[in-house]
Amino acid sequence: MKFAFRAAQVVPAAGALAVHVELENRSADPWTRDCFALGWQLFDPATNRFIAHGEWIPPASPVAPGASAVFDFSLSFAPEPGDYHIYVSPLDPARGWAYARGSTFLLIAASAAHGAVTLRRWEFASTLRLRLRNLRHLLPVLLASPFASPWRSRRLISSLVRRDILARYRGSFAGAFWTLLNPLLLMTTYFFVFGVVLRTRFGADSSGSGYVLYFLAGMLPWLAVSEAAGRAPNTIPEYRGFVRKLVFPLETLNVVQTASGLVTEFVGMAIFLAGLLLARGAVSSAILWLPAIVIPQLLFTLGLCWFLAALGAFIRDLGQIIGFLLTLWFFLTPICYPEASLPKSAAALLSKNPMFFLVRAYRSVLLEGRAPDLHALGIFSAFALATLLAGHAWFYKLRKSFADVV
Repeated sequence: MKFAFRAAQVVPAAGALAVHVELENRSADPWTRDCFALGWQLFDPATNRFIAHGEWIPPASPVAPGASAVFDFSLSFAPEPGDYHIYVSPLDPARGWAYARGSTFLLIAASAAHGAVTLRRWEFASTLRLRLRNLRHLLPVLLASPFASPWRSRRLISSLVRRDILARYRGSFAGAFWTLLNPLLLMTTYFFVFGVVLRTRFGADSSGSGYVLYFLAGMLPWLAVSEAAGRAPNTIPEYRGFVRKLVFPLETLNVVQTASGLVTEFVGMAIFLAGLLLARGAVSSAILWLPAIVIPQLLFTLGLCWFLAALGAFIRDLGQIIGFLLTLWFFLTPICYPEASLPKSAAALLSKNPMFFLVRAYRSVLLEGRAPDLHALGIFSAFALATLLAGHAWFYKLRKSFADVV
């Protein structure tokens, strides 16, 4: 069915809307009462929910190809007070509504109050144009939403982070001191295996201290990302009591995990800087670039955690699977071995790994005294923001079903 709107007019008329439409037949077959009609449907503009069908108006006589048909009718309905969208579109009884297949239709926006109908506007539209318009209106909300909720709950998050860190070691002899011991023991273990047993070295520096510094610099971002990502799949089952509280902002739970991972990284950073001062006697001013790396790292980690948390609510095995995947991810990242040891074909592929950039950037600013690759930093920042928005949208879409599965 091919057609074109030649003219249209909508005017208020005694509690209804008088509609005038002129349509041109651009198909190869004539329009008859059996194969063509003009109809309308009523929608809620806020939710785009279908409300009711209107009448179907066939042409008064057959309309030949290239000819036009005029439709004059009164659009009357008895609505409840509120706003309405009315789609006026041709339809084929066998194929359905033309607007549903992407064709242009007449969109009428009206309001009802106290039994009266008020015309707000009318225009020619299409479903694609409406989606693009809605996306344009929703885009600022989508961009702001991942930041707005954590900001509103910042005091709650601060309290939960403190409780989360202290709760891990409550009842142990060392208490909160394990916050320092854990990253220290982990770093020492990896150093012994790769630096002492396997005698791995970075570049021209064949000293053990040089390996330690390069290894620890690569471990710093890994500590934050892996800790948060490893806990994320169990978030919803672990906090099932919060899931049933409609007023609790569930998305803040992953913010707490991400912030706790950052605390672990900062403890590791303190250990690293102490070792760097002992080994080299100074810290390069390039460390001032570190916030520019940590911020997109946080965005990437939080987006990843939101995605894993929502998925983990439905796939309970994800908590076990993620442990293996994190181990694989660790060894696919040049943390405990130099980049130069990778085959060229593998390096080209593994360089797409987000952790690959983070490890390289941390080593640049902490050990090599130079700024990170700004082009790579821009790409990673854009990727981190996209991960954050996608992870938040995924979490928000699935959160309504969390209470049904926990």
